[in-house]
Amino acid sequence: MEGRTETRSGRIVAEMRRRIETGELAPGERVPSTREITRQWGVAMATASKVLAELRREGLVRAVPGVGTLVEPRRTPARKAVRPGGPPAAPPGEGQGQPALTLARIATAAVAVADAEGLAAASMRRVAAELGVSAMSLYRHVSDKDDLLLRMMDAVLAGHPLPATPPPGWREAIELAARQLWGLFRRHPWLAPALSVTRPQVIASALPYSEWMLATLHAHGLDLETAFTAHLTLLNNIRGIAVNLEAEREAEAHSGLDNEDWMDSQEPALLSVLASGRFPTLSRLASAGYDLDVDALFEFGLQRLLDGLAPLLDAGTADSAD
Repeated sequence: MEGRTETRSGRIVAEMRRRIETGELAPGERVPSTREITRQWGVAMATASKVLAELRREGLVRAVPGVGTLVEPRRTPARKAVRPGGPPAAPPGEGQGQPALTLARIATAAVAVADAEGLAAASMRRVAAELGVSAMSLYRHVSDKDDLLLRMMDAVLAGHPLPATPPPGWREAIELAARQLWGLFRRHPWLAPALSVTRPQVIASALPYSEWMLATLHAHGLDLETAFTAHLTLLNNIRGIAVNLEAEREAEAHSGLDNEDWMDSQEPALLSVLASGRFPTLSRLASAGYDLDVDALFEFGLQRLLDGLAPLLDAGTADSAD
């Protein structure tokens, strides 16, 4: 039975590989999910999971949180030139007409690897390979992996500056900064776990966000200490939701199940527990169904926190006017 299952999964992998290689499934296009594979080919969920896991192992697809499994762009591996009778020539980028190795190029390459495969994949050796240089070349620009991470975060935040002039209303100004930060976390799932609230890193391009929030809250009636506490509360709520994005990507890569497929696999066990009658409210919710939407979760939390701050800010503004 196991042999038959493996043969069936192998045939599906071969078909999916064919579609990708012929361009029928183009780079960036979503491939069938485990649920769609089970429906199209009539196989078990475990077999469908093996199919996606094998495609990921071959580097043909990658999991993107909140989107699905996408076809990877094709890459042409760098080749080392070999001199007749001598050692290999320097890798591309080291004295062969390639762009000079700069801190900006290193950070950009590292961000691209982390975006595609997670922060753990963005090792010094891997980033060097993406740039076509030796790993030792990177150490002329960054001291270690921690330094590289700081450069990555700085590059991402610097690439999306806040407007020069904030909106006039405090709520609009806070919403703008919060949504922009959430958008960065969505585009770069590794960013939220990398940022620390309790041991904040010194990232130059992150300071404008803190200054924006602090100045807005202080200008509308909060003392500086309370304003900074409110800023950290807002930041940690956004970050707290966003840390799930990287964890979800890792879980999907490990299990082959996206969030929806995993929830479906857990449904029988949940219904079995709810059948006891001890949790009638949860039972009603389960019967009605609930679709987790992290964007809606972020927006709900943001609005409720701003609602809670409103009496303090409105009162402070009124006192200032008096």
